[in-house]
Amino acid sequence: MSSVPDGKKLVRSPSGLRMVAENGAFNSPFCLDEPRWVPDKDCPRCMQCDTKFDFIKRRHHCRRCGRCFCDKCCSRKVALPRMSFVDPVRQCAQCCLQSHKEGDFYEKQIKVLLAGGTFMVTLGSSDKCETMTCRLSNNHRYLFLDGESHFEVELSRITSMQILTDATSPGATSPRPSGMLVHYKPAGSQEAQQLRLDATNNDDKKTPASWLAAMHKAAKLLHESRDHQ
Repeated sequence: MSSVPDGKKLVRSPSGLRMVAENGAFNSPFCLDEPRWVPDKDCPRCMQCDTKFDFIKRRHHCRRCGRCFCDKCCSRKVALPRMSFVDPVRQCAQCCLQSHKEGDFYEKQIKVLLAGGTFMVTLGSSDKCETMTCRLSNNHRYLFLDGESHFEVELSRITSMQILTDATSPGATSPRPSGMLVHYKPAGSQEAQQLRLDATNNDDKKTPASWLAAMHKAAKLLHESRDHQ
């Protein structure tokens, strides 16, 4: 077994082995809590195909939604990084589809966010801006902005994110992301502050656009995680 990273611990649950933060409060904001399983006594039939359970037709619980299925309707094992499982786990067809969609974020887009992009950053209503590199922290809990100064925003304190776009260029099928408006509440304050990021006017506009597209996906996952709580 591979070594456990600093600040992490291995936890065995009924659903499988999980790699979680030693302090639960420091879990990634993209994470989902494990669901409560539907009790066997409340599920005499498969919740997908209505097959009746007996000694041969056994119950299987989806590790993502917690519902009860027969083996045919819940046979696939798929990676579920949002619940920090070390190995692929059993999921129903609907949850498999959702987990596959999220897999692209964890395999590709999270790396883009960690690498960062360069933007012109404006804090609040200031008329001054600063060129800064914006990246996601390694624990996925903060946005780090580094230039002549350093600034950080905790993702859990972000109240809204809006992706700004350029007008569609000739031959393009959709507008390209050009910036982002972030509203957040600083620690110890209930008053929302604004942060604006605009792509710099350099030759490489692909990196900021890719970073913003990945951040758009991250915002959706953050919203789902909050709804799941």
